[in-house]
Amino acid sequence: MSGMVNVNSEVTDSFYRYKMPRIIAKVEGKGNGIKTVIVNMVDIAKALTRPPAYPCKYFGCELGAQTQIDNKNERYIVNGSHDGAKLQELLDGFIKKFVLCPECDNPETNLIPNQKKKIIQQRCMACGYVNSTVDMTHKVCTYILNHPPDTSESVASNYEKEKKKQNVANEDEEGGMQLPDDEFGEGVVLTNGSGAHGVEDDKEFDDWSEDTSADAVARRQQDLSSGVMGLTITVELEKTPHERQELFYNFMEEKKREGNLEELSVAKEVYEKATQLDITDIAPLIMVGVIFTENVVKEIVLYKSLFLRFLHVKDAKNGARPNERAQKQLLGGIEKLIEANKAKLINKVQNILYVAYENGLISEEVVIEWSKKATKKFVSRELSKEIRGKAAEFIEWLQNAEEDSDEEEEDEEDDADGVVEFSTSTTTRTVPAPAGANGTVGASAGGGDGVQNSGGDEDDDINIDDI
Repeated sequence: MSGMVNVNSEVTDSFYRYKMPRIIAKVEGKGNGIKTVIVNMVDIAKALTRPPAYPCKYFGCELGAQTQIDNKNERYIVNGSHDGAKLQELLDGFIKKFVLCPECDNPETNLIPNQKKKIIQQRCMACGYVNSTVDMTHKVCTYILNHPPDTSESVASNYEKEKKKQNVANEDEEGGMQLPDDEFGEGVVLTNGSGAHGVEDDKEFDDWSEDTSADAVARRQQDLSSGVMGLTITVELEKTPHERQELFYNFMEEKKREGNLEELSVAKEVYEKATQLDITDIAPLIMVGVIFTENVVKEIVLYKSLFLRFLHVKDAKNGARPNERAQKQLLGGIEKLIEANKAKLINKVQNILYVAYENGLISEEVVIEWSKKATKKFVSRELSKEIRGKAAEFIEWLQNAEEDSDEEEEDEEDDADGVVEFSTSTTTRTVPAPAGANGTVGASAGGGDGVQNSGGDEDDDINIDDI
């Protein structure tokens, strides 16, 4: 793997949105026939929105070497032996001269060669800057003028030109009547029954009119929605992680206002949105901040199905396993929730953890690991220590319950006449819950939420296929 690097090498931000593959150079041959093949030139060119021949020719000009360009077979060669690092350095020079906007330094530019005036202009799609002319003293400019890019102007301009062409074609009675089937599709050439172009009468033209039935309209809306959806997803993924988290936060706020977060269909929609934004692991932290209040003990049970699909992942061998990163984010969200409602929640820490554990939101391994070290990642270190101190009794219960469970399993295996009771629940325990978190949750100091939890009910079993 060559790895990805920033298009603008002067930008050191690892979250910089404009990335390109690092050059992979392969030296072939020997003696006078030695040459360097740029293996991934096509991928680099796509990232720069430039024809791959341009940077290849630039390398030849800079190195004083001949180049071999085979666009059909996607093979780009610079004669001689050249190091990948050296070519990467030269590529930075090409990007500064022919890709980056001189006004905003964004690489969202198009080259517009003017063969008549012998100049090459740059148009920036990001800031709109159009008065830039590249340095015409470089030798590669001659090649660019003689081999202009296929799309030297913006998509919007090309689209407007296509519409004008189609309108002219529609008015041309001698040629074929061409009607676009939709704004994003290609035109359809209409012919009469004999195969010749043209329209015989108004009745035949009416037969070609757009279908306005309910089913046809619905199909067109669905096609359009799918196209817009795909474009939206692509644009969203180009945003920084922080921007994508903001989008998900606003999405959750809207869903909360609608008031149906406990419904399964909404849970699926929320998960799909997080998947589109590529933030499924961090989503529980955002969800806690939007959904949970000082009544978190009740809300954990109410919105259990919404969280479960984030906190467990399918495993081909074991069926399901905890998503440790997502569960740690959930615990971090609970810490921040306690910080915001400290007076009412600080004495309910073990109640909150017990209900989250019994409903499958956190696994014993993750919560035990969480309890070992206070951090200042989500709240202050002092509050982090205090929260873990309040959870100490619950953690001790978890550890003892695990040990007792292991001992009972050994006893059951030794008892040949015994009947082994099997449960698929990951939360079933054979020892009493810690004081203040048994039976009616909320009996501890500061409790009183009154959430009943039976521990071994089928509702508490985690089936990853139902998540």
